[in-house]
Amino acid sequence: MANRVFAREAPDPLETAPIIGSFARVAHQLGKRLECESEALEHESIHEDPLWNSLTFHHFGLIISATFGALAVAIAFMLILRHATHYLKPYEQKHIIRILLMIPIYAVVSFLSYLYYHKAVYFEVLRDCYEAFAISSFFTLMCHYIAPNLHEQKEYFRGVQPKNWVWPVTWMQKCTGGQDKGWLRRPRSGLTWFNVVWLSIFQYCFIRPFFTVVAVITQHFGRYCQSSKDPRFAYIWVAGFEAVSVTIAMYCLIQFYIQLKEDLAPHRPFMKVLCIKLVIFFCFWQSWIISLLTAEGGPLKATKQIAGPDLRIGIPSMLTCVEMSIFAVLHLFAFPWKPYDLARRHEPLPQAGHEQVPEVPKKYAHGPARALISTFNPWDIVKACGRGFRWLFVGARHRKNDPSYQTKMDPLTKQDTGYHSGPTFAGNGEPATESALDKEIGVQRSDSDRAGLLSNAQANPTLSRQESDPYHRTNDRYYGNSHGHPQAATPGQEYGVASPNMQSNPYFDHQETSYQSAPHQQPQPTYNNNQNWDMFGGVNGQNRPPPRHQGPNGFI
Repeated sequence: MANRVFAREAPDPLETAPIIGSFARVAHQLGKRLECESEALEHESIHEDPLWNSLTFHHFGLIISATFGALAVAIAFMLILRHATHYLKPYEQKHIIRILLMIPIYAVVSFLSYLYYHKAVYFEVLRDCYEAFAISSFFTLMCHYIAPNLHEQKEYFRGVQPKNWVWPVTWMQKCTGGQDKGWLRRPRSGLTWFNVVWLSIFQYCFIRPFFTVVAVITQHFGRYCQSSKDPRFAYIWVAGFEAVSVTIAMYCLIQFYIQLKEDLAPHRPFMKVLCIKLVIFFCFWQSWIISLLTAEGGPLKATKQIAGPDLRIGIPSMLTCVEMSIFAVLHLFAFPWKPYDLARRHEPLPQAGHEQVPEVPKKYAHGPARALISTFNPWDIVKACGRGFRWLFVGARHRKNDPSYQTKMDPLTKQDTGYHSGPTFAGNGEPATESALDKEIGVQRSDSDRAGLLSNAQANPTLSRQESDPYHRTNDRYYGNSHGHPQAATPGQEYGVASPNMQSNPYFDHQETSYQSAPHQQPQPTYNNNQNWDMFGGVNGQNRPPPRHQGPNGFI
């Protein structure tokens, strides 16, 4: 039997080197043309069987969305117009109008997304972009309830003792060094805590618009691919960065409310926080849950009566319009316009940074047209974002030299702080003039809390009355009373700032300041009133009166 020789085939290199084979297969998959799995769904059209007569589910959804959306827009614009025509406090009502605009924007955009469902991705990213604008406006409104401007807000937070971060950061602190150590520690200074919250909220005003532009551009070139988990598309990156950013912003907004809810109690902040949270919560989570239910392999499938676009886009848009009509009614109670109406008699609400109730303005600041123009001007939000990022990088090395650190933790010394002796502000010991440390490091404090205070200082009212008193005498020291006894110095007389008619001055309460002698059998000697008496009622020099009769151990 002849021997047959079979040629042995060369082994496949991918079989002998499995690691190399894996990389080769991955490279082969990456080299393929990018194909978005949801691209076919984005171009899907609606063809449904009618539910009643000739009306389909799509028609019913549009009718419901238009009805509740119109109701929400009408209520919101009525309240906005009331605030614009009663524009009493611009630093508050400007942000209130911005928050109220959230309702009509969400309602209109949701209806347009349902009507033009092929272009829904563009409407949704623009709607979500305004979310950052509303959150920052709400935070700024809470700050203005504390104090009317940034200068006084920083002065207020210098005296605040920060509370520890709320859950879940309290759990994470156990892994980073605890409450007072690590990068998740509680700030020692109330001013630093305020700046951290400020930056954490206003960073969302930069992140969200930036990635909105990225989403629009990538969608135009077919590289967005909504709901795709492929890292080669932009959706997963845009969604990831936006999710982290909005989580940080909302967390710090809740932390701000917990820290100051007692000071903000007269303004009913709970209802305001609830409205903002619920709007964002429902719009985000219901869209996310429905996208999971309608994804490939999910329980919700398209039928002859309900097409795929109605499931993915129509139902979330319809729910949003219904919810906006409910929140529009809640806004009537959360952001009322009546406290700003001059025709109604009401007590002004106090501000946490002031012990006295601020005076109510006598007239409205602007008309409705100018009020709306001021509302749509985003320059203050841009400046607030810039201030937050500037604080993060500028002056970080000298941050602990702020008095808010020294007055609570360490003793104030000139060697540590560089502050010179001079006029200081009451309460925190902050110098009223430029400190030696500022000169040494050359820091220009454009938004310093000390800027411009001494230049606008008011004159001493006592000295003003002296200058206007033509009978004020500075050489005569004291005057005797009707009994001939020397009279004690009146307040400020030993410093040369009191007038002889001080007792008749309506700015001072009348006090009995004369020295009444104890009853004695011997007559009291009288003395010349022209002699100079010291502050304790005795004659200066050698002409002192004889000592009174003393009992044992020197008692009178």
